[in-house]
Amino acid sequence: MNVALLTAAGSGTRMHQDIPKQFIHVDNKPVIIYTMEAFQNHPSIDAIIVVTLDSWSAVLWAYAKQFNITKLKWVVPGGATGQESIRKGLEALRQELSDDDVVLIHDGNRPLVSSEIISDSLATFSRYGSAVAAIPCTEVVFETNDGISSCTSTERERLRRTQTPHTYKLGDLYGAHLEAEQKGINNTAASCMLMKELGRMTYFSKGSEENLKITTLDDLKIFKALLYMTQDSWIKK
Repeated sequence: MNVALLTAAGSGTRMHQDIPKQFIHVDNKPVIIYTMEAFQNHPSIDAIIVVTLDSWSAVLWAYAKQFNITKLKWVVPGGATGQESIRKGLEALRQELSDDDVVLIHDGNRPLVSSEIISDSLATFSRYGSAVAAIPCTEVVFETNDGISSCTSTERERLRRTQTPHTYKLGDLYGAHLEAEQKGINNTAASCMLMKELGRMTYFSKGSEENLKITTLDDLKIFKALLYMTQDSWIKK
């Protein structure tokens, strides 16, 4: 079974709004529903679990019913950190599924994840045993100690910017969380960073600049623009 685990337990303080960013409406639809629809509509995804704020769980179930998200099977309260929230989701899944089942962890506030990105994540996982969506770094990158100056740069060809989904076997990922807890690793919201801290290899799958994470009002504006964008007919795909 392939299960999408969507993280939506953040309070969205950087957005400075009265409700969490994942529940903000765009064109009369919450951001989290756009994300859920991407996995609902993908033929290889069997079920969806959402880790969210406990006080918003009933609202999420109501939205899922309203927008016909039939693959939503579980809603789990989040933890104090991103890492704890993911672990709680994994613990809920282990009560229902096998350790050999596949989990795609995805940010609930990345609503423009495409079918191609999901498919490539599963294909990369099938080949290597894990997959992390990533894109090349196109800008020149500097390292700095004081935040205002630097004379050290890194070759951008060697860099990748990670996104989600992150795809692993349920048992492998849960075992990594248990190992991290034993070693005192407790604040890695990104599963790929947790795996890196444990010395595990990361294999990259396809990402996209459009697969943006909505954390600020500027991100929300870009999301709205991309929603209504149509590609000019003369542009080659």
